[in-house]
Amino acid sequence: MGNLATPETLIARWEELCQDASLNDLPYKIELNAAGKIEMSPAGNRHGRLQASLAAEFARQLPGGIVLSECSILTRIGIRVADVTWAAAGFLEAYGEITPYRRAPEICVEIVSPSNSKAEMKEKTDAYLEVGAREVWLVFEDGTIRYFSASGEVSASTFSITVALPPPVK
Repeated sequence: MGNLATPETLIARWEELCQDASLNDLPYKIELNAAGKIEMSPAGNRHGRLQASLAAEFARQLPGGIVLSECSILTRIGIRVADVTWAAAGFLEAYGEITPYRRAPEICVEIVSPSNSKAEMKEKTDAYLEVGAREVWLVFEDGTIRYFSASGEVSASTFSITVALPPPVK
């Protein structure tokens, strides 16, 4: 499985990748695994539409915080990039815009692509919760949302938000 990189090594590698012009404008989301290796996953237009819809709803319904898309977070499984996050107002004051964050925002959302396995999504969910997320949302392309907290799967978000996602367009 390879050697695990230290958090400092992962952060340095991430900074290097963020400065690498050859990686600009890729049609992929880039993440680093725990060994510091690049992982890429393609995102379709449905993925982007759901991401934009969620960000808009967070901004509209949870005005006491900040919304970030493509939020990089240092976890035990590497640097993972949540599709959408919401953080209370104090988060930005405490952590600024460091890249990657060493703590997860309160809500981390992953939009599940066809290439994502159940095991991968469980691993990401657990990793975000371990570094401070209060909730992790898994959003499926059909608009279904599954909510997770430290106690496991829950039936709804504990935040004051109701989300109805647009149906797929054929």
